[in-house]
Parts: sequence; C-alpha cells; structure tokens
Amino acid sequence: MGRKIKITLVALVLVAATLFGLRYITIGTVQVLVPMGEIAQKESDLFWLATWWMLIIIIPVFFASIFIAYRYRISNKKAVYDPTWENSRLAEFIWWTVPLIIITVLSVYTWKSCHSLNPFKPIKSDVAPLKIQVVALQWKWLFIYPEHNIATVNFVQFPINTPLNFEVTADAPMNSFWIPQLGSQIYAMPAMRSKVHLIAHKEGTFFGTSANLSGEGFSGMKFQAKSCTNEEFNEWVKGVKQSPQLLNLSTYDALAEPSMNNPPAYFLLQKKDLFDSIIMKYMMPMEN
Repeated sequence: MGRKIKITLVALVLVAATLFGLRYITIGTVQVLVPMGEIAQKESDLFWLATWWMLIIIIPVFFASIFIAYRYRISNKKAVYDPTWENSRLAEFIWWTVPLIIITVLSVYTWKSCHSLNPFKPIKSDVAPLKIQVVALQWKWLFIYPEHNIATVNFVQFPINTPLNFEVTADAPMNSFWIPQLGSQIYAMPAMRSKVHLIAHKEGTFFGTSANLSGEGFSGMKFQAKSCTNEEFNEWVKGVKQSPQLLNLSTYDALAEPSMNNPPAYFLLQKKDLFDSIIMKYMMPMEN
C-alpha cells in the first residue's frame, strides 16, 4: 500500500472519529449538552459558539501537521529544505490576524455571557418564583421548601416554567450544587448563602450531583430533580405533608451525620428558619 493511500486513510479516520465524537455528544448522552431550561440553553449556545470558532484554527492545524509530516518525511527527496527562509508576510498575517479575530469575538461573547448568566441574577418571568433552600451534607443533599413547610433528601421537585430561587449552603466541607440540564453550578460553603436561579421548560427527571470532590462518599452524592406541571407539584406537596417524619433541630442533627448512598426521604418541616440556623451555627461572636 502506497504512502499516499496510508496518509489518506489516516486523514479519513481522523475525520470519521471527529464526526463520530460530535454525533455522540449531540444525541443526548452528555447531559450538559441537552439543555432543558433557559439558563442551560444559553450556556449550551455559548459552548457551541466557542467550539465552532476554535475549530477554525484547530482543523487547519491538524491537517497542516499531517501534510507537513508527509511532505517533509526523510524519504521524500523532492522536498526542498530551505534553512535560510526566515519570514513570510502572508504566513505572519494569517497566524496573527486569524487568532486575534477569534479571541476578540470570543472575549465579547464571554463578557456578555458572564453578566447575563450570573447565577445570582433572578430570572425575569410573569410567574412567581419558587424558593428552595439547599444544604450540602456528608454525603447527601437536603432540600427545604420554607413556603410549603416540607423538606426532602436527595430529591427535589418543582413546576415547569417557574423560576427557581435556590439558596445554597453547607453543613459539611465545601461542595458544589449542580443540575447539568438546567444550568450553572454554585458552590456550597458553611456560613455562606450562595444563590443560583434556574428554570425548567420541559417536564422530566434530571440528574443532580455534587461537582466538587468532598471525601469518601462523594460518588454517591447524587439526587433526582423532577419538573412537572403545577397540578402535579401541588399534589406532590400534599403527599409530602402526610409524611410521618418531622424535621426539627434534633432530627436534623441526626440527619446531618455522615452517611453514604442515601435514598430519597421526605419530611414535614417543623422549624421554618432551619436554613438560617444552619448558617448561623458557624457565626462565632467577635472577640472584644
């Protein structure tokens, strides 16, 4: 088999692998690229915009690498080696101008996106937002619905097309709250109240996880996030309120003990300011 045929086959394999990879990440196997809400969609658009612009450089560089390796191989006696060639105005113009244009375009889009996708920025909507307080424990997630007097572990449910105002803290080492198909992750830290505003535009059950390594039980620190209609959400709230488990300070202390691979659990909230109490427990009085 000739060398030209081999080089052609290698190039075809690289192209096929690239196309297969793009197909793989666009058919729903990579959750962060399957947006189900406004924030996630904007982040996905930014990701693809940056990807296509960077491919303007990456693809020619890969093909140029293959061409140069083939053209100037040691067995090719026809290739001219010119050690005195120092400068090409055309080449200099291309490899300075093209990257400069790409960097400029990406910097503008990134700057605008950083402001529009600020996780602390509320989502504009005619629908009243739903407040959900999130506490990262070892190694589980506690969700508190202060307006409905209920709480859950490793499961969160909410209506579609409703802005979700998540308030996030931790009663354990620093962690990170993330629902990939809905958008931004946010860090959860003791004594801190972080915020992230999300929304789901489609019904479904989404994967939620910890995006920050937090010790032995990290791999099992997952939860389900379910979006549904308003009617289904109201029925679900009524069902949770029938739970025999009560969440107060004493039961919370037991719940906060380290445990791994916890199944979903449901509680009737007895202490409405539990979230604030969790934050304040780390606020030591200042010394005089």
